[in-house]
Amino acid sequence: MKKEIYKSLEKIVGPQHVSDRDTDLQCYSYDATQICVRPEAVIFPESASEISRIMVLANRHRFPVVPRGAGSGFSGGSVPIQGGLVLVLLRLNRIKEIDTKNFLAVVEPGVITKDFQQAVEARGLFYPPDPSSLAFSSLGGNVAENAGGGRAVKYGVTRDYVLGLEVVLPTGEIIRTGVRTAKGVVGYDLTRLLIGSEGTLGVITEITVKLLPKPESAKTVLAFFDRLALATQAVVELFQSGVLPSILELMDQPSIKVVEDYLHLGLPTEAQALLLIEIDGREESISSQAESIQQTLGRLEVTGIRMAASAQEADELWKARRAISPALFRLKPNKINEDIVVPRDKMPEAIERFQEIGSRLGLLIVSFGHAGDGNIHVNVMYDAENPEEDAKAKTAVEEIFRTVMALGGTLSGEHGVGLTKAPYLSMELDPVSIALMKKIKSLFDPNNILNPGKIFV
Repeated sequence: MKKEIYKSLEKIVGPQHVSDRDTDLQCYSYDATQICVRPEAVIFPESASEISRIMVLANRHRFPVVPRGAGSGFSGGSVPIQGGLVLVLLRLNRIKEIDTKNFLAVVEPGVITKDFQQAVEARGLFYPPDPSSLAFSSLGGNVAENAGGGRAVKYGVTRDYVLGLEVVLPTGEIIRTGVRTAKGVVGYDLTRLLIGSEGTLGVITEITVKLLPKPESAKTVLAFFDRLALATQAVVELFQSGVLPSILELMDQPSIKVVEDYLHLGLPTEAQALLLIEIDGREESISSQAESIQQTLGRLEVTGIRMAASAQEADELWKARRAISPALFRLKPNKINEDIVVPRDKMPEAIERFQEIGSRLGLLIVSFGHAGDGNIHVNVMYDAENPEEDAKAKTAVEEIFRTVMALGGTLSGEHGVGLTKAPYLSMELDPVSIALMKKIKSLFDPNNILNPGKIFV
């Protein structure tokens, strides 16, 4: 980065909040994909006005700016693929308001998801979106990627809770979108457009979200199966029985084994699949739903049913689910983690096809995830240093995507497009839709300054 530009950045945020040191450039060069491209500098602004001045400077000198939260994304969305400046938003980390009368909150993008959930629950309220990375992912990143999580099956995803935003546009203007009310239909819905735009249309600096009453109680049920197909069929039958779980998660045998080896929770590693089911609400409703779940599972060839005896035991079971992704690296040094979604009744066929792809190519493919809404995390395990395995892994991904589209699904439920899915965008979107999206990007960002190289090839 040119010396005069760097000096200008120092004037905006102070010398202590901008860096071009090798260690900082390395730290902010990658996300959870492990794709690594070093930026020219890293900056840590504290306000929308500072970000506005940074964007004006970037447009004047034509250098890329890449917004970044906690860097926990799985699609390369915060990787500075064209170099430039990484804009780290974690100093904007205040919970500005929790309104218990109107059931809303106002937060900055650097607030950690779990910290926010705990803060509102202490006030008797509830913020449902719960990505597996909630202990370290930021709310700004959740909005940028439209994050989901296990509770999406009952409560929906991030976009269902965002009422309004403060956003710095790529050209430096600061706008407010949306409302603080339960309804609002004035003009185009810019809030919805910006949610899930992966940091390509604006920098989110404030988020207004709606909240719900905190559920009175919750119960966790664990069911084991000796065939994966039975577990996926059980998901379909549970919904047909009228049960609406707050969370319904699936783990296949490789994920069970690797988590048990990682955490030693006493999970039966001989099981071919398990379902983790949570129900919440009033105590009397939970008892009725738990009975219905056990009756439905009892009609299937379930090998075991376990009810969490305490909140602590339930937390341990959910810890197992959240540990799968990091634990998988015990199987192979690399993985490609795809978050496809298929209709619930197509899950048995989808997973069967994924297993066939892995068997034919000689690769281990691990499937787990949000079975309640058909959102399966398909992990292709391989060694990137082995050219043959690397080529097979790429072939497997394309075959998985073609299978998903043939079954009426979508290529991403919550991770976004970023870099990793960009080459496959035309599998799902028609040319007219892609061209329209590119025009929207150009309208917001005429100089292609903000997070360039993402979503579109």
